[in-house]
Amino acid sequence: MACDLILVLDAQSPREVTPTLQRLQGTVRWVKVGLEMFTACGPDCVREIAGLGFNVFLDLKLHDIPNTVAKAVESAARLPIRMLTLHASGGREMMQWAVKARQQHAPDLLLLGVTVLTSTSAAGLAETGVGDPPANQVVRLGRLAVDSGLRGLVCSPLEIAPLRAALPADVALVTPGIRPRDAKADDQTRVMTPAEAAQAGANFLVVGRPIFKAPDPAAAARAILAEIATP
Repeated sequence: MACDLILVLDAQSPREVTPTLQRLQGTVRWVKVGLEMFTACGPDCVREIAGLGFNVFLDLKLHDIPNTVAKAVESAARLPIRMLTLHASGGREMMQWAVKARQQHAPDLLLLGVTVLTSTSAAGLAETGVGDPPANQVVRLGRLAVDSGLRGLVCSPLEIAPLRAALPADVALVTPGIRPRDAKADDQTRVMTPAEAAQAGANFLVVGRPIFKAPDPAAAARAILAEIATP
């Protein structure tokens, strides 16, 4: 599978980012709507952004009892979205219920299992009772997610290689923690450049501030796309 770019919308309203999105039309195909925007303005923001012609990745990181997550997947399936996240740490039964809801209500929706957040260090993971390094926990949760029926995962770029070694080749890997070489890491602790992540086997690179904070966001996006397209 080829590698593509997903733009993060770190805003409370589509109106805050619409001018930038209009400049990026024809360059960026995918955008990520997360908790900040969805909590502020709800499903209408998804419809508004999809109406601009973008594929929407709805990043809600669902994690609850199986029935509640399944119902949330059913509700999300009514929206014009192409990807939806849930926490793999919710366990096998929760993910299986989510997969069943997807099959019944949105067969083309890609459910993504979130493994270990890219802001989580080994020390932070240990504080939650997980003594293994992040890479080991990512592979453990990745195997569980795929065995439960998910066909995509969210992971840091540093865990792409071990996941590729452990999982079927058709599992989509979506990687935040992407920073061009001259960009700040911000709150990410496990990062790679776009070229490094693409060469490691990522299918989607999730990037926000390095594009939105650039003097010319469209030029910044084009530079990342050119970088990941170079063999």
